[in-house]
Amino acid sequence: MVSLIITTYNYAHYLERAIRSAMEQSLDRRKFEIIVVDDASTDHTREVLDNYTDDVRAFRMENNLGLSGARNFGIKKAKGQFVLFLDADDYIHRDLLYVQKLFLEENNSIDAVSTDYWLVDEKGAHIRHVDALNQPIACGIMFRKDYLYQIGLYDEAFRAREEEDLRIRWSSKYNIHNLPIPLYRYRMHDANLTKNEETMRMYSQLLNTKHK
Repeated sequence: MVSLIITTYNYAHYLERAIRSAMEQSLDRRKFEIIVVDDASTDHTREVLDNYTDDVRAFRMENNLGLSGARNFGIKKAKGQFVLFLDADDYIHRDLLYVQKLFLEENNSIDAVSTDYWLVDEKGAHIRHVDALNQPIACGIMFRKDYLYQIGLYDEAFRAREEEDLRIRWSSKYNIHNLPIPLYRYRMHDANLTKNEETMRMYSQLLNTKHK
């Protein structure tokens, strides 16, 4: 089974598109679950999730954990052998889970698999096909769940650049194979965390200190 984990914080206006893209997967619905971790949102996220009580396992945090903490919570609730993260402001091609699950099941020497992605604008129009091997992102990677536990999950000290820290630790023991087909949709908008230069700079310093 695959556990698709959506983490969200005040992204109610994007969340439904992410959930729909998960529900519309070509993989047999009995072979994957959808987990949504609401990281103490203050917008109308709860009302959105109320529409999907039969389709997702939703968890609401009482206090904001940050992205690392929310992802760790989702991993601990996951029933699947494989886990994949989908940010609430992004969405996925209908064949993503089918292709990645098949690839991992047929290649025991591969520990995780990613795919290329499309940068899309606010309305979902394609901007650019991006090679995830050279410009990796945190989501759209299917991991063998047990291996995430082996490296200690996400470091919750990171509220940005958490994926870079995880990838460094993952790469010391395990591999990620990239498939050059763009099956993930990475949405660009004004509220992207990566556009907060001060926050990104602060956690870049923490990353350098930890791994120097």
